[in-house]
Amino acid sequence: MIDALAADRARFADLEVQILLLQRPLSELQSEKELVLERLNSYKYPVLTLPNEIIAEAFVHFLPVYPLCPPLTGPSSPTLLTQICRKWREIALATPKLWRAISLDAGDIPLAQQLNICRIWMTRSCSCPLSIRGLEASQLLDAVTPHRARWEYFDLTIAGSPSPIPPLEGPIPVLRHLSLTLESPDELGSDDVVTFPEAPLLRSLTISYSTLSTPTVILPFAQLTSLTLHRAFRHEYMEILPQTPKLVHCELVIEFDSITDPPPAGVELPRLEVLVLSVFKTLGFRPLPTKCLDDFIVPALRHLRIPESLLQPAPAVGTLSSFVSKSNCKLRKLCIEGRTSESEDSYRNAFRSTHVSFEE
Repeated sequence: MIDALAADRARFADLEVQILLLQRPLSELQSEKELVLERLNSYKYPVLTLPNEIIAEAFVHFLPVYPLCPPLTGPSSPTLLTQICRKWREIALATPKLWRAISLDAGDIPLAQQLNICRIWMTRSCSCPLSIRGLEASQLLDAVTPHRARWEYFDLTIAGSPSPIPPLEGPIPVLRHLSLTLESPDELGSDDVVTFPEAPLLRSLTISYSTLSTPTVILPFAQLTSLTLHRAFRHEYMEILPQTPKLVHCELVIEFDSITDPPPAGVELPRLEVLVLSVFKTLGFRPLPTKCLDDFIVPALRHLRIPESLLQPAPAVGTLSSFVSKSNCKLRKLCIEGRTSESEDSYRNAFRSTHVSFEE
């Protein structure tokens, strides 16, 4: 027993010596680790040495070009910039331009959460003009109307609804572009009227799926320079165009119209330079609108884009020549869309001073 006790004591002493021998390099490694960590903590990453103003400008360029809107969440959202480090979060929250473009069409985010994000972003955007798109009017207007003085680009959907749309009262001083989507217009009641009477800077308007003759929207058409009507019936756009003497750009997606007789005289648009005509495509057969060019007298026209189907039933080249002669315009660019019944050379020979192109 005495021998075993002596052996254990000797073994214990050996273990202490081995531990000391192992602890020495471990202690050296620990000391070196602390030195390396100290150097790392003192290192200044180049991006973090930039002035806050430069970083903020880089953040703005990280997003889609305004007025395009980034997503509310995810890797392309400005919210991501608040999650990298404390400094970047402070800079992002202090950069109003990051929060000025708001898209509320995220189907994977509950409506209440989208509206809450919208309110937060509008607060962060401070006094910046706003670009807002998405959602139906009855859902959106309560959240954004208090900021109407900052609306610059506004995209709104108006649908038939049992609840009336709250009236927009007061000026909208910086509104430049308005896009309206009118869904189920036959269901819109007399209370479902949106007016934009005090929008002195409004120059561009897009209306989609509309029955424009119904009293759903009151707009300052006379000041517009750009107008796009999607799925417009002929008699409807002929009611609006006489109210737009300052138009420079006009795009019409024409729906079949049971009213086939052309108006007695075309509408003169003295400043119109770009005219784009196309046909709204629907399931099933519908006769195409005809003689659409008879609706326009455009002496300043420079660019025309049109499917040949809208030039029929008369020979297409002859129809175009008559239109150019009647308007006394000098076309620079002519684009014929879709299949053509006449050769490309026949178009180019008839319009030798015009750049003529064709697209299927």
